[in-house]
Amino acid sequence: MKKLVPIKKTLWYNLGQMLFNVVTCTSKESLERNYEKEMTKVVKFGGSSLASAQQFVKVGNIIRSDEARKYVVPSAPGKRNSKDTKVTDMLYQCYALAEEEKDFSAALKKIQERYNSIINGLNLTLSLDEQFKVIAENFKKKAGSDYAASRGEFLNGIIMAEYLGYEFIDAAEVIVFDEDGEFEAEKTNKILSERLKKCERAVVPGFYGAKEDGTVKTFSRGGSDITGSIVAKAVHADMYENWTDVSGFLVADPRIIENPESIKVITYRELRELSYMGATVLHEDAVFPVRKEGIPINIRNTNAPDDEGTLIVESTCRQSAYTITGIAGKKGFVAVNIEKDMMNSEVGFGRKVLAAFEEQGISFEHVPSGIDTMTIFVHQEEFEGKEQEVLAAIHRLAKPDSIEIESNLGLIAVVGRGMKSTRGTAGRIFSALAHANVNVKMIDQGSSELNVIIGVRNEDFEAAIKAIYDIFVVTQI
Repeated sequence: MKKLVPIKKTLWYNLGQMLFNVVTCTSKESLERNYEKEMTKVVKFGGSSLASAQQFVKVGNIIRSDEARKYVVPSAPGKRNSKDTKVTDMLYQCYALAEEEKDFSAALKKIQERYNSIINGLNLTLSLDEQFKVIAENFKKKAGSDYAASRGEFLNGIIMAEYLGYEFIDAAEVIVFDEDGEFEAEKTNKILSERLKKCERAVVPGFYGAKEDGTVKTFSRGGSDITGSIVAKAVHADMYENWTDVSGFLVADPRIIENPESIKVITYRELRELSYMGATVLHEDAVFPVRKEGIPINIRNTNAPDDEGTLIVESTCRQSAYTITGIAGKKGFVAVNIEKDMMNSEVGFGRKVLAAFEEQGISFEHVPSGIDTMTIFVHQEEFEGKEQEVLAAIHRLAKPDSIEIESNLGLIAVVGRGMKSTRGTAGRIFSALAHANVNVKMIDQGSSELNVIIGVRNEDFEAAIKAIYDIFVVTQI
């Protein structure tokens, strides 16, 4: 048996030194660059960001400035100016002519001209003639309004893929709806994940998908946000960037508060509360796919790409700049006040009252209650045509002592994770509203202490929001 020759110590030393040099010469900057290359971002661009060739150039620069932006979800072209028409609306109008058996060729030609202006402005050699021939044939065959509306994103996706040099993936091949038109999340995630594994960079149009028989189905208006979150989940993205024409969420409605402060970081729960009460920067259904995966959303401004925007996260240790995160609200509610002695000791009383609204297909917003009183807040438009049927049902089912109705009310949500650890929040709200001569009709705080809902008269709505903003943000008393 041969005797093993030991490796010389100098060889071990040299190997160790080489390894040490490799490790130590890797600077912090190069490590950060390597990390950035490994990151994956899904970027969605809204219609205003893609309304013209000039906007496309801005979007292209944004995408190319970060190697991590690998998957792009475009909307249809939006308005170029205040008097312009969105392409989606043009498609709806065009298809309406087709359904009425009228000549729609001129309307379709105008839509093609919109896209050709973008193509020519980008100096592309692309032609959409064949696609428009197919669209015209399908319009004649009455392919459906969902099909018509989806062509806006479909065509913009083709242009975007050509402009970037990315692969184009038709959303109808990877976004799945069942035969009843309900989105199939698990099946979509499986199909989309497999498809995107095969391409490093791709464009997937937003807003639509298809049933198993190939019938095109759209999400609700603004549904490109949803597509973006679905794609982000499928590729296990590190970030979902949603680019629009504002630099994230604002603490309050800029139509009421002049130049309101922006929100730097907001949790999904806070966003849900604000979206429900009227804050509409992001489609509320876009939250769910990424929330389950722990993927943060960054709302950014295409026209101000250096702005940080708003980061939406599951949870955070970062403190809000103010006690509150945001204020939002809606007008047009009715309060149905029900009174009955010993109500609190009657088992099932609340169920009986709510059953009266359920019978008429009316959903409620809030149900504050006392020992002998219960108030149901509902949308006035929804309630007005059915009010007598509801009142009759309440009398029949719950047998109350009296019922009173108060209309033309507004509900304001004051939302913030910081309220839980801050004393006297409700007191400060009451003080601010009293100082502004606003009469509070209702105040309701959730058990999570994340939000406070205030009911006021419609005519006091704006004054109430200004007063709350002033005390929590401007003066911070």
